[in-house]
Formats: sequence, structure tokens, C-alpha cells
Amino acid sequence: MQIEIKEVVSGRQLRRFAAFPNMLYKHNAYYVPQLISAEMKVLSAKKNPAFETCEAKYWLAYEDNTIVGRVAGIINHSYNKKTGKKYARFGWLDFIEKEEVLHVLIETVQAWARSKNAKILHGPLGFSDFDASGVLVEGFNEIPTAYGKYNFPYYAEFLEKEGFTKETDWMEYNIKVPDVIPEKYLTMAAIVEKRYNLRCAPFSGKKELLTYADGIFQLLNKAYMNLHGFSELSPRQLEDLKNNFLPMLQLEYVSVVLDAKDKVVAFAICLPSLSRALQKNRGKMYPFGFIPILRALHKNDTLDTLLIAIEDEYRDKGVMALMFRDIGDAIIQNGFTNIETTRELEDNRNVQNLWNKLEMRQHKRARCYYKNL
Repeated sequence: MQIEIKEVVSGRQLRRFAAFPNMLYKHNAYYVPQLISAEMKVLSAKKNPAFETCEAKYWLAYEDNTIVGRVAGIINHSYNKKTGKKYARFGWLDFIEKEEVLHVLIETVQAWARSKNAKILHGPLGFSDFDASGVLVEGFNEIPTAYGKYNFPYYAEFLEKEGFTKETDWMEYNIKVPDVIPEKYLTMAAIVEKRYNLRCAPFSGKKELLTYADGIFQLLNKAYMNLHGFSELSPRQLEDLKNNFLPMLQLEYVSVVLDAKDKVVAFAICLPSLSRALQKNRGKMYPFGFIPILRALHKNDTLDTLLIAIEDEYRDKGVMALMFRDIGDAIIQNGFTNIETTRELEDNRNVQNLWNKLEMRQHKRARCYYKNL
């Protein structure tokens, strides 16, 4: 049968676009569904503040009136301005094991990208670093974090047949939680605290965390600025994160480091893994899908690292030891045995070195591809 491409133009089509992976991976033990409601918000030009600097189109591929693939085409004008290059992105790429389906999807994105005068097509990438990126190329027998993305092994093979080559890789690590905070961390934390006059902010409630929100996100923009695919988050994007991201955090797994002037110079944000909970609720919060999530937040053996940033002048100075001392006791006492890192660029040694004093293994790898147009 011939593959037919349809642009997503209605709310019903957008919901089908968001839900397609849940059908494709319905019987896969490793796939972690995304919350459909959250995906719909990200994909909505009216609700996602990233559209202040981005434009996008979405397409569905059909065979015999059945959805067999999807893809998004994105131009992040802020990123293009930063790099001085004419990039287009492809993202939200999923398809059945049929080369013709991917070919038609990619041809469609390429034609759109050329119409926008793009010279390079790369991805999978989202609107921002808060969207899932990359094609999984290692770790097909591992459950991803709720902020990563699973795909079948044939994705990379088919993309390379379409002429795409590696642009960069992201790595993920599993870290074993020790029985006690290692003495070397405690010693280093004490030294760093005294030598640089640093301290960890105390929180008695989320309102106190919100007082540091501006400092956290200013540091995020600064620390991530040179990372692949990152563009500075706009004031509206930061406000959206402040209102929707920070309130869901559990303070015992958040560490914010302040200098003598109470300026945020480092932070680490972790959250109990939601992967198993999302597998149970199949991407739906209601009527009862919220129950597994609530349980996961309060009883879990795996903690995900969401965001870590350190001011340039304090990198390689042992600040991570200070943050681990701050939240380590809660991690150990609450029964966590594993820490899962979210995707880190393969050349980002600053982040990878944060964990090198603990037992760790690199178990997943995702790839960003590019193709000249």
C-alpha cells in the first residue's frame, strides 16, 4: 500500500499524533509513555511559550487508513541566531519497521525545511532541552527515565540509510547509592564550604524554593548556553517552569548552593523515578492514572537527576560533594538504591565527573543526527 502523509491541522489529529507511540510500543516492556496531556501542551502553539522563538509543523503517515508514523519539523530561531547557521530540526519521530514510512516522513520534513531556507536538518530534537532528544542507539534492554525516550533498534539504521550521520551523542549513567555518604564526600564538602564561603540553602517549604527560582534559571541559561541544541530560555519559558516545574519537586532532593552574597552558584534537582508509574497509567492521569504517580513519588528505589548546574568559577572545585552531603542522607534513608542520570552530552566531562567517586556504569546512549540539505 502507498504511504500517505497528512499534516496535523486539528485538535483530534494532534491527539492522535501525541498518542501514536503508545500504540506502537503497546507490548514493549521498556517503553515509558509520556503523559498525553503534557504532550498536547508542549505541541500547542497557544500553550507552549517556546513558540515565541520557534515554529513547527507536524505530520502523520498513514497506510491503509492506519497511522504508521509521525514526525515534527521545527525551526528554533533563537538557536539559529546563536549559532549563525540555518538549522531545521526534526523531532517526535516514530514509525513502524518499514523503510518507506521513514523515507516519506523525512522527505516531507526536508521539503518543508528547504522552503524555510534551512541548510541543515538535525535531530531528533525538541523545542528546548526540556523535550526528549536523540535516537537510542545503546540500552534497548533498559527502562528510560520519564524524561528520555525509548525507540526500537531499527530507527538508527533506517536514518543512516536516509543519509544522516552522527552529530553528537548523549550518555546516561546508572549510579549505585552507597549505604552511607562516603567520608571523602563529607571531607570535601567541609573544605569547599569553608574555602569558598558557600552554603546550601535551607528549605522549610516550596515558597522558599521559589525565592531562589530566578537565580536557578539564570544559572541554567548561563551554564547550558554552549551545550548542543540549547537556546536561552525566554522570560515566558522561565515563568512557565517556575509555575509548573518547581512546585512538583520534593525539597529533600533539591540542593541549591549560595555564595556569601546569597547568589545561586550551583543546584541539583532530582526526583523519584516516574517511569514505572507512567508504564502503569499508560500516559493517562485520569480517572486513576495519578495514583501510581503519587505512589512513585513517596515509595521508590530509583532517583532521577533532572538538572544540575554549577557556576563556571566553581567547577572542578568539589561543589558536587557539598550538594550530595545536602541531599544524600535523604536519598539513603528513603531507600533509594539507584540514581539514573538524564541524558548528558558525551563531551560534557564536567557533569560526568560529578559522579566518578561512586560506583557507576554507562548503560544508555542516544544520538543526534544531521544531514546537509
